[in-house]
Amino acid sequence: MDITFNTPALLFPAISLIMLAYTNRFLALANLVRTLHGEYLKSDKQSVLSGQIKNLRYRLRLIKNMQALGIVSFLCCIICMYFIYLNNKTGADILFALSLIFFLWSLMLSLFEIQLSTKALEIQLGDMEDLREPTIVDYVKRKFEKE
Repeated sequence: MDITFNTPALLFPAISLIMLAYTNRFLALANLVRTLHGEYLKSDKQSVLSGQIKNLRYRLRLIKNMQALGIVSFLCCIICMYFIYLNNKTGADILFALSLIFFLWSLMLSLFEIQLSTKALEIQLGDMEDLREPTIVDYVKRKFEKE
Protein backbone atom coordinates (compact mmCIF):
# COMPACT_ATOMS: atom_id res chain seq x y z
CA MET A 1 0.00 0.00 0.00
CA ASP A 2 1.30 3.41 -0.91
CA ILE A 3 0.89 6.13 1.66
CA THR A 4 0.30 9.60 0.24
CA PHE A 5 -0.09 12.94 1.98
CA ASN A 6 -3.82 12.29 2.13
CA THR A 7 -3.50 9.11 4.17
CA PRO A 8 -2.14 10.56 7.43
CA ALA A 9 -4.08 13.77 6.79
CA LEU A 10 -7.28 11.73 7.15
CA LEU A 11 -6.44 11.23 10.82
CA PHE A 12 -6.08 14.96 11.55
CA PRO A 13 -9.81 15.71 11.95
CA ALA A 14 -10.43 12.51 13.90
CA ILE A 15 -7.58 13.16 16.32
CA SER A 16 -8.57 16.81 16.68
CA LEU A 17 -12.17 15.93 17.48
CA ILE A 18 -11.21 13.26 19.99
CA MET A 19 -8.79 15.67 21.67
CA LEU A 20 -11.62 18.20 21.96
CA ALA A 21 -13.82 15.54 23.54
CA TYR A 22 -11.03 14.60 25.97
CA THR A 23 -10.57 18.25 26.92
CA ASN A 24 -14.29 18.62 27.55
CA ARG A 25 -14.25 15.52 29.76
CA PHE A 26 -11.28 16.93 31.65
CA LEU A 27 -12.98 20.28 32.21
CA ALA A 28 -16.16 18.60 33.43
CA LEU A 29 -14.11 16.43 35.77
CA ALA A 30 -12.16 19.43 37.07
CA ASN A 31 -15.43 21.20 37.83
CA LEU A 32 -16.73 18.11 39.60
CA VAL A 33 -13.54 17.88 41.68
CA ARG A 34 -13.93 21.49 42.79
CA THR A 35 -17.58 20.91 43.73
CA LEU A 36 -16.77 17.67 45.51
CA HIS A 37 -14.00 19.37 47.47
CA GLY A 38 -16.47 21.89 48.84
CA GLU A 39 -18.89 19.11 49.78
CA TYR A 40 -16.08 17.13 51.40
CA LEU A 41 -15.19 20.02 53.66
CA LYS A 42 -18.83 20.41 54.78
CA SER A 43 -20.07 16.82 54.82
CA ASP A 44 -20.39 14.04 57.36
CA LYS A 45 -20.62 11.39 54.62
CA GLN A 46 -16.91 11.25 53.98
CA SER A 47 -16.95 7.52 53.14
CA VAL A 48 -19.05 8.13 50.02
CA LEU A 49 -16.99 11.17 49.11
CA SER A 50 -13.78 9.23 49.69
CA GLY A 51 -14.85 6.66 47.09
CA GLN A 52 -15.71 9.45 44.66
CA ILE A 53 -12.36 11.14 45.25
CA LYS A 54 -10.39 7.94 44.57
CA ASN A 55 -12.41 7.38 41.40
CA LEU A 56 -11.86 10.96 40.22
CA ARG A 57 -8.13 10.83 40.89
CA TYR A 58 -7.79 7.70 38.77
CA ARG A 59 -10.00 9.12 36.01
CA LEU A 60 -7.89 12.29 35.89
CA ARG A 61 -4.78 10.17 35.33
CA LEU A 62 -6.56 8.25 32.59
CA ILE A 63 -7.63 11.45 30.84
CA LYS A 64 -4.09 12.81 31.06
CA ASN A 65 -2.80 9.62 29.42
CA MET A 66 -5.58 9.68 26.80
CA GLN A 67 -4.60 13.23 25.86
CA ALA A 68 -0.89 12.38 25.81
CA LEU A 69 -1.48 9.39 23.51
CA GLY A 70 -3.67 11.52 21.24
CA ILE A 71 -0.92 14.12 20.99
CA VAL A 72 1.72 11.47 20.26
CA SER A 73 -0.58 10.06 17.56
CA PHE A 74 -0.93 13.54 16.07
CA LEU A 75 2.84 14.07 16.13
CA CYS A 76 3.42 10.72 14.43
CA CYS A 77 1.00 11.79 11.67
CA ILE A 78 2.88 15.05 11.16
CA ILE A 79 6.28 13.35 11.09
CA CYS A 80 4.83 10.70 8.74
CA MET A 81 3.86 13.46 6.33
CA TYR A 82 7.40 14.83 6.55
CA PHE A 83 8.80 11.38 5.73
CA ILE A 84 6.44 11.18 2.75
CA TYR A 85 7.82 14.56 1.64
CA LEU A 86 11.35 13.11 1.93
CA ASN A 87 10.23 10.03 -0.08
CA ASN A 88 11.15 7.79 2.86
CA LYS A 89 8.44 5.14 2.41
CA THR A 90 9.63 2.83 5.18
CA GLY A 91 9.76 5.59 7.76
CA ALA A 92 6.37 6.92 6.67
CA ASP A 93 4.82 3.45 6.91
CA ILE A 94 6.23 2.88 10.41
CA LEU A 95 5.16 6.30 11.65
CA PHE A 96 1.66 5.94 10.22
CA ALA A 97 1.31 2.53 11.89
CA LEU A 98 2.55 4.02 15.18
CA SER A 99 0.06 6.86 14.82
CA LEU A 100 -2.78 4.37 14.44
CA ILE A 101 -1.55 2.32 17.40
CA PHE A 102 -1.32 5.38 19.67
CA PHE A 103 -4.75 6.55 18.54
CA LEU A 104 -6.22 3.11 19.23
CA TRP A 105 -4.56 3.01 22.67
CA SER A 106 -5.99 6.44 23.44
CA LEU A 107 -9.48 5.29 22.44
CA MET A 108 -9.18 2.16 24.57
CA LEU A 109 -8.28 4.29 27.60
CA SER A 110 -11.27 6.48 26.78
CA LEU A 111 -13.55 3.44 26.84
CA PHE A 112 -12.11 2.41 30.21
CA GLU A 113 -12.58 5.94 31.57
CA ILE A 114 -16.22 5.92 30.48
CA GLN A 115 -16.68 2.68 32.40
CA LEU A 116 -15.19 4.33 35.49
CA SER A 117 -17.40 7.39 35.11
CA THR A 118 -20.49 5.20 35.24
CA LYS A 119 -19.05 3.53 38.34
CA ALA A 120 -18.70 6.98 39.91
CA LEU A 121 -22.35 7.68 39.18
CA GLU A 122 -23.27 4.36 40.77
CA ILE A 123 -21.37 5.38 43.92
CA GLN A 124 -23.32 8.63 43.98
CA LEU A 125 -26.62 6.84 43.41
CA GLY A 126 -25.74 4.26 46.08
CA ASP A 127 -25.88 7.08 48.60
CA MET A 128 -29.49 7.69 47.62
CA GLU A 129 -30.48 4.01 47.50
CA ASP A 130 -33.79 4.66 49.24
CA LEU A 131 -34.81 7.05 46.47
CA ARG A 132 -34.29 4.62 43.61
CA GLU A 133 -37.20 3.54 41.49
CA PRO A 134 -38.13 -0.13 41.78
CA THR A 135 -37.14 -2.38 38.92
CA ILE A 136 -39.42 -4.97 37.35
CA VAL A 137 -37.67 -7.66 39.42
CA ASP A 138 -38.38 -5.70 42.63
CA TYR A 139 -42.02 -5.34 41.59
CA VAL A 140 -42.39 -9.09 40.94
CA LYS A 141 -40.68 -9.95 44.25
CA ARG A 142 -43.08 -7.71 46.16
CA LYS A 143 -46.06 -9.23 44.34
CA PHE A 144 -45.07 -12.77 45.36
CA GLU A 145 -44.17 -11.74 48.92
CA LYS A 146 -47.66 -10.31 49.46
CA GLU A 147 -49.41 -13.44 48.25
